[in-house]
Amino acid sequence: MNSYWQLPCRTWERVSPMVLPSHTKRCVVSFWVHCLQVSSNSASTFSFLPFLFSRRWLSRRVPSSCLLQTRPFPDYSPKKPTIRDTELVSYITAAIKLRRSEPLKRILKPHESNFRHHHLIWVLMNIRNDYNLVLAFFDWARVRRDPSLEARCIVIHIAVASNDLRMAHELVRDYFISSKLDVGVTVAQFTDRLIYTYKDWGSNPITFDIFFLVLVEIGLFSEARKLLDKLLSYGLVITVDSCNFFLSRIARNSEGLEMAIEVFSEYGICWNTTSYNIIIYSLCQLGKIKEAHRLLLQMEFRSSTSDVVSYSTVISGYCHLGELKKALKLIDDMQINGLKPNRYTYNSIILLLCKIGKPFEAEKVLGEMISRKIIPDNVVYTTLIHGFYKLGHVQTANKLFDEMLLKKISPDYVTYTTLIQGFGQSGKVIEPENLFHEMISRGLKPDEVTYTTLINVYCKAGEMMKAFSLHNEMIQMGLTPNIVTYGALIDGLCKHGELDTANELLDEMRKKGLQINVCTYNSIINCICKAGNIAQGIRLMEEMEVAGIYPDTITYTTIIDAYCRSGDIVKAHKLLQEMLDRGLPPTVVTFNVLMNGFCMLGMLEDGNMLLGWMLEKGIMPNATTYNNLMKQYCIKDNMHATSKIYKGMRDQGVMPDSNTYNILIKGHCKARNMKEAWFLHKEMVEKGYIPSVTSYNALIKGFYKKKKILEARELFEEMRGQGLVSDREIYNIFVDIYYEEGNTEITLNLCDEAIEKCLLGERQK
Repeated sequence: MNSYWQLPCRTWERVSPMVLPSHTKRCVVSFWVHCLQVSSNSASTFSFLPFLFSRRWLSRRVPSSCLLQTRPFPDYSPKKPTIRDTELVSYITAAIKLRRSEPLKRILKPHESNFRHHHLIWVLMNIRNDYNLVLAFFDWARVRRDPSLEARCIVIHIAVASNDLRMAHELVRDYFISSKLDVGVTVAQFTDRLIYTYKDWGSNPITFDIFFLVLVEIGLFSEARKLLDKLLSYGLVITVDSCNFFLSRIARNSEGLEMAIEVFSEYGICWNTTSYNIIIYSLCQLGKIKEAHRLLLQMEFRSSTSDVVSYSTVISGYCHLGELKKALKLIDDMQINGLKPNRYTYNSIILLLCKIGKPFEAEKVLGEMISRKIIPDNVVYTTLIHGFYKLGHVQTANKLFDEMLLKKISPDYVTYTTLIQGFGQSGKVIEPENLFHEMISRGLKPDEVTYTTLINVYCKAGEMMKAFSLHNEMIQMGLTPNIVTYGALIDGLCKHGELDTANELLDEMRKKGLQINVCTYNSIINCICKAGNIAQGIRLMEEMEVAGIYPDTITYTTIIDAYCRSGDIVKAHKLLQEMLDRGLPPTVVTFNVLMNGFCMLGMLEDGNMLLGWMLEKGIMPNATTYNNLMKQYCIKDNMHATSKIYKGMRDQGVMPDSNTYNILIKGHCKARNMKEAWFLHKEMVEKGYIPSVTSYNALIKGFYKKKKILEARELFEEMRGQGLVSDREIYNIFVDIYYEEGNTEITLNLCDEAIEKCLLGERQK
């Protein structure tokens, strides 16, 4: 069991994404040290404790409205002993005091048959100042029969008065764990007995704090709140540290968040910084970021001072809503107030920037973080790596992973899963395999998500044997494949035309009781549509609805795409209208599908109108939207229109991707605009993108035709360094160049390379 005084700190660390400030921990420790230093032998100390704790350590403040209605604690009036009882109690008291070196079992053996519950209380009255003897006698009594609740409460009061808070805590907790009564009845009875014995046996309010904390520990939150109300009627308020423990525990789940806010608002406690931080966290969890921000501002005008946790929690809340400007403004405010952002503060900003597709700006934030001597953790690096992979910046993501290892920041299983997914997106299989085995060799255990991610990589690469082998290994490891795992396998089978096997797997899912979702159906519909059977895809969509699974935007977009690729724009438009009538909002992917359809049919004016309509309706196009249009204008040799679309794209804040650069480079090379092509190539490489083979070929041929041999040669070597293979025409150009320069060795090497990669490579295909 954790030590009693560590509970508030440990709980807060689990609940909050931030670390409890060291000064708050020191306050908690000081509080308990003070408790242990209080003398147990002075009656005057007991009477002074409530005032001492309320004014100096515990911040007990009872509202004036409560003070007017407070009632005194009841007088303790136990049952009077008979003459025979008095004789027995006197004998037992004398015996255990005088023969304390002997076991009580031997001393009291003759009196066991006559010993009753009230004898225990009467003996305790005589030995109350001898704490060790009290514990020994109580243990002897409860071995024989359960002591009365009144006796237990008396011993709890004595333990608190003797500064043995751990024992008091144990006695309270044991009672509730062993009790077979109804919880409400048990708590009510215990409360009454503890109050009844309070005045004569201790008068130490810490007793109620211990009782309150036990109720919170075992999850009796409603009863703990009732205890707060009960104590208020006697003019007592639970300590702020205990209340913080209560707030942090109930704020763990969504149901308790509202209660935490109510308790904070209703009870007249001198809340401290930790209290405010818990409520700010609760408000943010409920999505009430503005209220959390207002509470942060109120802290400056009250007794509590905001700290880095206060600000970081609100910043995280704004980042979750995508409010970057407000988050950055709060960082400025906290620095004005003399607070330095920590890694959690920066991680929130980095996460948001990556989420909105700005990983390069996020990388700058990482640089600022490091310049302030704040050491990033694996969470920060994993977030950035994921952000770069998401946009296809594989090289930059890999560089960050290397940097992470260089700084001896250990990657966890989430980092490896992100890397496996990132490499898989670029169609690579060997690298994800190696990463999976490296992860296991480091002692990290892959979970369902890691296995499913690698299975998905295999499925996309057409390695279905490896995918099913990994699926079997996953089961052998005791992990249960979920709907996502099966969805990846079905998607892989569908993409490679194995529709019958996919249907068999679908039946297996049903037998295992897995609820087939819309994603699984979408994979099969996509497979059917790509095979050219749009009518069957429509029928399956109707079957979905009969099964109670309604088509979503992706379902409609898949079939719209099939119609567009078949050149039937009219049916695609009709299906789009049906989708809108059902209240399904089209995504940017839906519009990209339509844009691609217009472009394939040469309907560029309609494409431009669609782009304008999207912007007018506030639907932000992405790079793919613009790429479709630019590609068609490049094919038509209209670089003026292409450049105009590219400028509009940048003006809208849409960042170009690798496909954008490849389209523009090839277009400008075809139009002999080598300056623009060269500039775009440099910009592309700087951003971590690798130009395609066709882009390199276009650039090299363009410079060669312009007699710019130096630039052509630089690009050729750069291309070879990337492991890309030029076409035969490029090899012929440089074989001639090096031969004319008299460089026989390089000429022969290029001839061998051309034969191996071009001629033999084509035959193998």
